Amino acid sequence: MSYLQSLDVDALLADHPIGDGFIELAKHLSRDELFARQDRLFKRCIARAWQTGFYSRLWGAQGIERGDIQGLDDIAKLPVFDKSDLMASIAKHPPFGDFGGFERTDPARDTVILHTTSGTTGTPQVLLFGPKSREAQNLLLARAYLMQGVGAADVVHSVYGHGLINGGHYIREAFLHWTNAIFLSAGTGVETPSARQVEIMRDFGVTVLVGFADYLKRLAEVANERGFMQDIALRMISGQMGREDRVSISEMWGGAECFDWYGVGDTGLVAAESIDHDGLYIMEDAHYVELLDLNTGAPTQFGETGEVVCTCLFKDDVYPIIRFNTHDVSRELGGASSLGFGLRRMDGFLGRGDNMVKVKGINVFPQAIGPMLDEVPEFLGEYVCRMSASGEFSVHLEVSSASGALRQRISALLKAKLGVSLTPHLVGKGETASLTGVERRQKPIRLIDERFK
Repeated sequence: MSYLQSLDVDALLADHPIGDGFIELAKHLSRDELFARQDRLFKRCIARAWQTGFYSRLWGAQGIERGDIQGLDDIAKLPVFDKSDLMASIAKHPPFGDFGGFERTDPARDTVILHTTSGTTGTPQVLLFGPKSREAQNLLLARAYLMQGVGAADVVHSVYGHGLINGGHYIREAFLHWTNAIFLSAGTGVETPSARQVEIMRDFGVTVLVGFADYLKRLAEVANERGFMQDIALRMISGQMGREDRVSISEMWGGAECFDWYGVGDTGLVAAESIDHDGLYIMEDAHYVELLDLNTGAPTQFGETGEVVCTCLFKDDVYPIIRFNTHDVSRELGGASSLGFGLRRMDGFLGRGDNMVKVKGINVFPQAIGPMLDEVPEFLGEYVCRMSASGEFSVHLEVSSASGALRQRISALLKAKLGVSLTPHLVGKGETASLTGVERRQKPIRLIDERFK
C-alpha cells in the first residue's frame, strides 16, 4: 500500500489536533482527560511493541510478560533503553535492526521511511517511520511553528541539513504538509554556501529563519560581512537554543524574535516554546515524558535536572518508542502557564548526560559552556572543549582579541558559573572550525574526549 493510502489523516488529527484545535486542547483538557487520552494511545504502542523482536527481548530479559503492562500506570515497570541498545540491534540484525517491527521482503507491508541520525554522538543510527508516525512527527513540528506565529504570509528559510539524516527532510515536510508558508530548503553551509544563503534570504524576502543556533550565528556574521543585513526583514527565528543563544542571535539578526524547541531524531519534536516565552510546552497528547536522575534513575522534582526519557504515543506502526533515554538533560518547570495551557513545561536543552564530564567532582556539560560566555563581548561564539588523556579539561574559544586580562576574566566567569576552575585557551576567529565542523555539521562538536582513544 502506498504512503498516502496508508495514512488516515482524519484519525491522526482527532488524536493530535493542530492550530486552533491544539490551543483548545491545551487550554481545556483536564489532567484526568489527558491521562485517559495518553493511556489509550499507550496501550496501542505496547501491543505493537510486543510484535517486535527488540522489545520482546528487552522486556523478556527483565522477566516481563505479555499482560504485565496494563496501561500507562505501569510504565515504570519497563526498562529504559537508549541508542546503544538500538545500535546493538542493528549489529545483530543488519542493516535495519529488529526494532522496526516489519519484514523488508514482505510485499504486503506499508511504506517504511528510513533516515539516520547525524552521528553527533557516534556512528549514525537508523531511524524508521511509517506514514502515520512520520506525519504525526511532521504535524507536531508544524504545530509548534504555528503556535510561535508562522503564517501564510511568511517566507521561511531552513538551514537544516539533508542527505540520509532526518533533519532537513522533516522540517521541509512539516512546513509543506501542515502550513501555508512559502518554504526555502537551503540546507547547511556545505549544501548551499553561506554567502549564497544570505543572498537568497535577501532576494526572496525571507521573514522566518529556522535551524540550529550555532549556524544561525554564523549566517548572521556572513550577512553583515556581505552588507545584506539591512535588506533582510527577518522577524522570527525558531531553532534549538538556550536563553543566552536567544539574546545573542536576536541581537545579531536585528532584534528578530527567537523561539526554542526540543526534540531528537527518533522522537521528533517533544516540546516547544510559544509566544509567552514561558518554558517549552510538552506535547503531552503525543509524548509521555519522564525526567530521570542521572545517577539513580528516579524521577526528578521541579527544578532538578534529569535525563529526558520519552515515550512516543503516536508510534504504533513502525519502530515503537517506549521509554527511550535521549540522554539529553533538562528540567521541569513549575507554576501556572501564562497562556492558560494545562500542559507540563520543561526547560530547553541543558546538555547531555552521556557527554557530561566530571571535573574535580563537578558535572560539566560542554554544550552549556558557550552560552555562559555570551556576556563576554570579545567571545565570537565558537568553542570546543577538550578532555586530555590525563584528565585535564580545557576550553578553546574564539575571541576577537586575546590578552592575559581576558583569559583571567573568562576563567573567573566560568568558575563562578560552573563552580570549578577551567583552563581557557584563546584563539582567533575560525581556528576551532576544523574541530567543531560548524560549517558542515548540523550540530557542531563541542567535546573532544581523548581519554579513551
